[in-house]
Amino acid sequence: MSQKIALKENYLGNHLLIAMPALKDANFDHTVSLICEHNEQGAMGFVLNRPTALPIQDLLEHMEIEVTVPLDPAEVLHTGGPVQPERGFVIHTPIGDWESTLELNSEIGITASRDILDAIAKGQGPEKQIITLGYAGWGEGQLEREMTDNSWLSVPADIGLIFETEGKELWKVSANRLGIDISLLTIEAGHA
Repeated sequence: MSQKIALKENYLGNHLLIAMPALKDANFDHTVSLICEHNEQGAMGFVLNRPTALPIQDLLEHMEIEVTVPLDPAEVLHTGGPVQPERGFVIHTPIGDWESTLELNSEIGITASRDILDAIAKGQGPEKQIITLGYAGWGEGQLEREMTDNSWLSVPADIGLIFETEGKELWKVSANRLGIDISLLTIEAGHA
C-alpha cells in the first residue's frame, strides 16, 4: 500500500485538532482548530478558542451593515488563524441557505459571504455562530508530519464542542473526549 493511499484513509476533515502542550507555534498554543478541508494538497481550518476583544457589532458597523436588533456584547470576533487575517468567515449551525457556504457536515456550515452578516445584524442569522478573521492552513503533507510528530490530537467535531463549550475550556474538554487530561501532559519529551 502506498503512503498516499494510507493518508487518504486518515484525512481529518470534520475533526477538531487539539494542540499538544509541546507544540512550539505561538499561533496554536493551547488551541483547538476545526478542520474543514484536508486532502493531498494540504488542510484548512479555523482556530475556535482565540477570542478577540472586538464585539461583533463593531465589525458590522465597520462594514456599514445596519444592526437592527440588540447583539450580545459578549459575542466577539475570533482569530481563526494566521492566514489572511483580513478575511472573515462564519462557522454556524444550522447550515441555512447562504450565498457561499461550505457544508462541513449535515449540521455545520462555514460561510464567507456578506449575506449571513446582514442576517445576523437583523436577528435572522443562524441559531449559533462563531465569526472568525483569518484561517489556519497547512501545506502538502505538513499536517501529516505534525500528527506524526505528536503536535496534535484529533477528535471528531460536534456541535456541543464547537458551539456549547466555553472557549477557555475547549482545549481541556476536547482532550477529555479522548480520555486524556491534557493539563497533566508535560512539554518535555522522554527518551528511552
